[in-house]
Amino acid sequence: MAHPVPRAVPHVPTMSPRCPHDVPAVSSGLYPSAEAFQADLHSMWFGLYSRSSGKALDSSGFEHVFHGEVKKGSVSGCHNWVQLQALERAGRLEYLGYTWDGPWTAFPDVLSLQFRWDGHSKPRGSLLVGSSPEFDLALFTLCFLARPDRQCHISLGGEAATIQTYTWDKQRLVASAYPLTP
Repeated sequence: MAHPVPRAVPHVPTMSPRCPHDVPAVSSGLYPSAEAFQADLHSMWFGLYSRSSGKALDSSGFEHVFHGEVKKGSVSGCHNWVQLQALERAGRLEYLGYTWDGPWTAFPDVLSLQFRWDGHSKPRGSLLVGSSPEFDLALFTLCFLARPDRQCHISLGGEAATIQTYTWDKQRLVASAYPLTP
């Protein structure tokens, strides 16, 4: 049975199962139907795996990339500027430094940063600034499908950018996806 992407995930118009001709993965023949694509999308982003040495199924690609995780006292993931902005507004984020390769003439920009989240350190991370979560999800999915466990070279607003993706234990589960900084 196909599982729709949870309503908590912003709607990605080009991934709508209602318009299968608008889903490039379907129209290109990569998937037999929009429902099959939605099921794979759900599995790759929301399939659970263990980041705690097998003790529990405690993580997913979506949680890692878009929310972030605190494991063994350090922050991992958290590659989404909307999440960082929410943490900052709540007084839970302390920036320790950043670099960026902009300003670009078009959004999004790529940002590298260090921060503390509730006192837990993220020594280095990167994210796209100015993009929507829908855009990030679509871009990271494209790169995950096209170049799993490798660098995906793209152009954003006419600027060269690279997205790194990782699978979980060589399975079709997103472990991480984020932009590399120059």
